[in-house]
Amino acid sequence: MKRREFSAATAAVLGTTALGFPGLVLAQARAPQEGKDFRALEKRATVEAPAGKIEVVEFFWYSCPHCNSFEPRLNAWLKKAPADVAFRRVPVAFRDDFVPQQRLYYALEAMGKLDELHGKVFQDIHVNRLPTSKEDQILAFVEKNGVDKAKFQEQYNSFAVSTKARRARQLQDAYVVDGVPAMGVAGRYYVDGDLAGNMDRALQVVDYLIAEARKSK
Repeated sequence: MKRREFSAATAAVLGTTALGFPGLVLAQARAPQEGKDFRALEKRATVEAPAGKIEVVEFFWYSCPHCNSFEPRLNAWLKKAPADVAFRRVPVAFRDDFVPQQRLYYALEAMGKLDELHGKVFQDIHVNRLPTSKEDQILAFVEKNGVDKAKFQEQYNSFAVSTKARRARQLQDAYVVDGVPAMGVAGRYYVDGDLAGNMDRALQVVDYLIAEARKSK
């Protein structure tokens, strides 16, 4: 989903164009090309990966239907990711009203609840059709899923979570994220479904960029 398309009305009717159809582009057996399949950053972005690791970032938004559709494919890719890859998700905030979901992500992370509830957030929004984009809705969601509401709210409004949300926005700007889902590699490369043709090929491009980053370690 492109930045210019982010509105409640658009999100309700968007199909799977950004994800594309697997096989159409995958059939094109050619090496990824800079400027066509991916973009090299003019200035390197900050990475948090430990020394010797190659950082891969997924930029996402919980309310994005394309991110929801991409999640199973990303999880399958992660199971096969090379040992020298350090992966992290970064929730975007193209507008101020995205920030509550950024705080949701980082508060769940702080409480050690991401593995348990990350997928359930997508399910509540896209399957159960329950809005989860404002603080009161988010608090209802975590309480329903057995999380201590008071402790979560403390994390949600904490300085640490605010700092992580601010840094997430800075990173999306450093990568010049044009839409989600999108991937960043090693603080140097950016790829999304538009550049690669679809998100299946985007993951292939990520594999290629990991290999390129490995050469220059």
